[in-house]
Amino acid sequence: MTISRKALLVALAAAPLAACSGPTDRPGRAGTAASPTPTRSTTRRLRADDRFAELEDRYGAVLGVHLLDTGSGDTVRWRADRRFASCSTHKVFTAAEVLRDRDDAGMREVVAFTTDDLVDHSPVTSGAVGTGASWAVLCEAAVRQSDNTAANLLFTSLGGPSGFQRRLRDLGDTTTRSDRVETDLNTAVPGDERDTTTPDAIAESLRVVALGERLPVAKRRRLVGWMSGNALTDTLIRAGLPDGWTVADKSGAGGYGTRNDIGVVERPGGAPIVLAVFSTRPDAGSDAGYDDALVAEAARAAVDTLLAA
Repeated sequence: MTISRKALLVALAAAPLAACSGPTDRPGRAGTAASPTPTRSTTRRLRADDRFAELEDRYGAVLGVHLLDTGSGDTVRWRADRRFASCSTHKVFTAAEVLRDRDDAGMREVVAFTTDDLVDHSPVTSGAVGTGASWAVLCEAAVRQSDNTAANLLFTSLGGPSGFQRRLRDLGDTTTRSDRVETDLNTAVPGDERDTTTPDAIAESLRVVALGERLPVAKRRRLVGWMSGNALTDTLIRAGLPDGWTVADKSGAGGYGTRNDIGVVERPGGAPIVLAVFSTRPDAGSDAGYDDALVAEAARAAVDTLLAA
C-alpha cells in the first residue's frame, strides 16, 4: 500500500531497503526488516496494511483499494493492481460515453425496446416497454438504479462490449476489459479475466470522466448528479466516511461474493477524493453472499490513512 509520494520518499530515505518486499510481506507493503526504528510514515503505512489484512481475515474475502487525493496526489492502495470483476461499476462509463456522444436534443431521443430485450433487474425499463425511454432516462436508470436492460441499450449504442472497450482505451484505460453484456458479465469466476478491472485502473478512469476533460463541465455535472444521493449505496463507501463528507458513487455485485463501489468523495475545504473499493470471496462458491460492511470498513481504513498522512 502506498500512502503518499512525499511520505514514501521520506520513508525510503530513512530506510533504503524498505521497498524490498520479502515473500511473506503483504501486498503493497514495503517490507519491515530494513530498519529497527521505522519512520512515522512507515509505521502508519504498516498499520493501514494491518487493517486491510484484518478485514480480509474477518470477512473471508479479498480486498482491492485505491484512494486518490486529487489535491495532493497522495494515494492509499491495497491489492490495487489485482483484477476484480467490474460488475455494474461499468455503468458509470457507458453512461458517460453515451452522454459524450449526444447534445441535449440527442439525449431526449426516445429508444424503443421490447419485452425480448428485458433482463433481470430492470426497474425502470420494465415499465417502459412499448413507450420506450429517452437516452437521458436510460443513462440515469443504469447509473442510479443499476437497470440492466438500460445498460444493455447503452452497450448497443457504443457498438457492444468491444466498442465500449475501445472507448476505455481512448480515455487511457489499457487495463479494464469489456467482454459481455448484462447479466452475464457478473459471473466473477476466479481466474476469468473477462469483464475485469483493477482498482488502480478504474479509479483513474473515474477521475477522467467525473473530474477530468473527457466530458464538458455541464455533462460532468450531469453524470455526477446521476451518481449522487443514491439510497442503494448508503451502506457502502458512504457509510465509512466522516461526518460532513459526501460521495457520488456506483456499486456493483456479482458471483463469488463480489461487492464493489467506486465514487468521487467531497469533503469540506478539500479537493475531491477518488475511491475504489473492490471485494470478492473466491473460495466461497459462486452463490456466496457479500457484506456491505466490508466495503464501508475498507473505505474508512483508507480515509483514516489519508488523514493521518
